[in-house]
Amino acid sequence: MTEREKIMKWDSVDGTIYEMIVELNPSAKKLEWDIKPISEIREVLISYFVEELNLCTVDDFYPNP
Repeated sequence: MTEREKIMKWDSVDGTIYEMIVELNPSAKKLEWDIKPISEIREVLISYFVEELNLCTVDDFYPNP
């Protein structure tokens, strides 16, 4: 996977997680981009897809730099 493809994958995964956080926000407060909760949710998804369901590798889901 090229560096450009990795960046696109990272942006896609992190952007989708951020959109989910915004969508599920139970208040009217505007939530700013914050990588901490995004990365915590990403780790849960990696655990689920890679370790529990064995659907892919970590690099398939969120490639290492």
